Amino acid sequence: MSAERGQSGSRARASVSITSRALWRIRLARELPRYAVLAAAVAGLAASARFAVAPPHATPARSALPALAPRDPAAEGFATLFARRYLSWSASEPLSSSRALERFLGAGLEADAGLTLPQSGEQRVEWAEVVQERSEGVGEHVYTVAAQTDTAGVVYLSLSVAHPSAGALQLAGYPAIVGAPSSAAASPPQHLGEVEEPALATVAQRALRNYLADSPSELAADLTRGARVSPPSLGLSLESVQRLDWGADGRSLLAVVRAADGRGVHYTLAYQLEVVRDQGRWEVAAVQTDPSS
Repeated sequence: MSAERGQSGSRARASVSITSRALWRIRLARELPRYAVLAAAVAGLAASARFAVAPPHATPARSALPALAPRDPAAEGFATLFARRYLSWSASEPLSSSRALERFLGAGLEADAGLTLPQSGEQRVEWAEVVQERSEGVGEHVYTVAAQTDTAGVVYLSLSVAHPSAGALQLAGYPAIVGAPSSAAASPPQHLGEVEEPALATVAQRALRNYLADSPSELAADLTRGARVSPPSLGLSLESVQRLDWGADGRSLLAVVRAADGRGVHYTLAYQLEVVRDQGRWEVAAVQTDPSS
């Protein structure tokens, strides 16, 4: 009897609930993963098509180096002339130096550009030329002028020259004495290997000998049709070919030679020879430079 009561009590506590849900929600919950996979696939195909039609272009990194300035021959000449006059002076004739600099100066700069001469001595500029330049802004260039002086050696002068589009050339401040532009030790040219074909080596050596000796008729025998060469007028005699290698392009030769002129001066020289093989015979198409370009 007690067992029946326990069973009946358990049955009384058990309950079943029925909840109604919309059919479209059931279908959506079941199909949602498949729709997500299909959407990802469609997005991938669209991205692939976009890259195929209009591939992205990398944005070039902004260089930290100074901008290269378009060449301004007038400003270069102005800078060179100022450097010559600024570095040329004579203590015995101070007024000559002042007059030479007068046209370059204005109210913003001291007389003589702040240059004070010693009690004695003089300096002359033997040559001067622009060796470096950069742009400081629209219409303004900064030049480094190398000037060979007879007392101080080579002096490097940096100065800024303003050249407005519709204005006159003028200094944009005082000059600066600076060091030489940076340089590094020479590096040998890249080559693919030594020339091992005797026939090619013979043609190259003979062409170089006639080229250096300025013997156009003999040189013509080893040239291609239409080859243009400009032999040196100095007139050199070939003593030896120290190296003969293939250039990095695989079409030219790099020759290091020893040569001498009529005065007994000896040189180590390097030449690039463009060579072609025509009907089994090697010919030279160019030697070092193209005189027409």
